[in-house]
Amino acid sequence: MNIVVCIKRVPETADADVSIGKSGKDIDKSGLAFDLNEWDSYAIEEAILLKEKLGGTVTVLSIGGEDSNESLRKCLAMGADDAIRLTDPAFEGSDGFVTAKILAEAIRKIPYDLILTGTQAEDDGYGQVGVVLAALLGIPHAALVNRLGVQDKNVKVHRELEGGVEEVFELDLPAVLTIQTGINEPRYVSIMGIRKVAKKEIKTLGTSDLNLKVEEVGLTGSDIQLEKIFLPPVGEGAEMLEGKPEEIASKVFDILKEKGGLA
Repeated sequence: MNIVVCIKRVPETADADVSIGKSGKDIDKSGLAFDLNEWDSYAIEEAILLKEKLGGTVTVLSIGGEDSNESLRKCLAMGADDAIRLTDPAFEGSDGFVTAKILAEAIRKIPYDLILTGTQAEDDGYGQVGVVLAALLGIPHAALVNRLGVQDKNVKVHRELEGGVEEVFELDLPAVLTIQTGINEPRYVSIMGIRKVAKKEIKTLGTSDLNLKVEEVGLTGSDIQLEKIFLPPVGEGAEMLEGKPEEIASKVFDILKEKGGLA
């Protein structure tokens, strides 16, 4: 079982004060810590669990500069066999479709039975790359997978739908699965584990290596271009209602009526 996992290095913003950068098209990332995308950590763990059970190899791919090596080495320390970084200044500004195109061209050079990605990335939340990747490679896919099992030449997947509903079906391999959080418990990576893979080669590929033209990638090749981002406007402060329960209920009724919530 040869498995390819696509990962992304993202800024950690959950406990940070986020501000908009000077370009108006990105957040100010100075001073922010970066780590492996949360959804991707579950994808790499699932790949390693399958390798431990079925044998084979796990190859990790990421698009980015040298900083992405940190996340790739984390995956190697978790148990991945090989890591490839797709890097080229021309890739800057690629939308979800072009990102999938870059990954697809790299994957065509690798023997694979299964491709795993995170359901989405923490920084943009598009959730596009996995499903577009499957379309470009001409293979079946399933999104939001929260349980899976591989048997012979197919994979049985459980996927999460709205309202707590779960869908179960089988796909022929090769296939692409986008992995949901909670499918497993990603293993802890120690400093010693990182040191053990510190000298392991991370192969790099650029536009020319992937048989892509500069005009096919980045902003020039993207149909979707980001114009600006902004913080949500601050609304009015909450009004605290005080008094006895019946008095509060009456005030709520008057407010709803005033705002048009009641006929």
